Amino acid sequence: MLLLEQLRALAQEHAGALSAKVREFEIGGRIVASNSRTTIMGVINLSLDSWYRESVCPTVEGAIRRAFVLESQGANIVDIGAESTLAHAARLDEGLQGSKLLPVLEGLTELKIPISVETYNLAVARRCLQAGARVINLTGTEETEGFYRLAREFDAAVIVCFVQGRNVREVGDFSFERDPIEFMYEYFAREVERAEKVGLQKVFIDPGLGFYYKNLQDSALRVRHQMRVFLNTFRLRALGYPVCHALPHAFEFFGDEVRSAEPFFAVLAAMGKTDLFRTHEVPKVKAVLDTLAAY
Repeated sequence: MLLLEQLRALAQEHAGALSAKVREFEIGGRIVASNSRTTIMGVINLSLDSWYRESVCPTVEGAIRRAFVLESQGANIVDIGAESTLAHAARLDEGLQGSKLLPVLEGLTELKIPISVETYNLAVARRCLQAGARVINLTGTEETEGFYRLAREFDAAVIVCFVQGRNVREVGDFSFERDPIEFMYEYFAREVERAEKVGLQKVFIDPGLGFYYKNLQDSALRVRHQMRVFLNTFRLRALGYPVCHALPHAFEFFGDEVRSAEPFFAVLAAMGKTDLFRTHEVPKVKAVLDTLAAY
């Protein structure tokens, strides 16, 4: 059971990181002012393998329509993915990813908010940036410097995801040999250094709470891990860059009320000082964040 005493102990143990400030920057003409307000990223899944049915758009027209709906609901960024992270989902090569993503991007020229594309393929990232995307949601660990150079070339941002493997489709067990926040911090410190080396300073860091790790299929273990990472987010902000979290679902706990899971986790993420909330439930999460801001 999460209690105030535990929160107090966490804050006291890492008091030096609580006041950390992070970089603020512009994406596609919009300022991301992470030190004063949160940012919401709405999700569009182009893969039929994705299980969160409300965000799945099997047609180009449906995806375009959802992007404008997300904008009207309060999303500050829209994230589009062509390939699901589920273990059984089909793998898509560069051509197939492009055939799904590019027609949607081409249909969103009137969208006022920036567009993010989730990929671990460098060639796909280039084609999407050329088509108007302004954020790369990088879900792999290979060729990262190439992604940073590419983003710098297009004046775009990169969400650097922590992945214990080549990419989110090629992982095994999540390692708990050390405090996860400590080795995440070390990983992100190296990646931030690489990004800054090539002149990229528009970076978000994402601890990657994916259900794709084999030893995180047990719901209780996975949720405990996710909750701890949410509450420890402020420790990663000490790197000087905003933190992004993809809000999870905890279907085993929420059951028929699974669409309430992301708003619940948004509370914990906000308490940990998350900057960017990636969610399938934009209006619900926005209402939660607006209410917390009223305190």
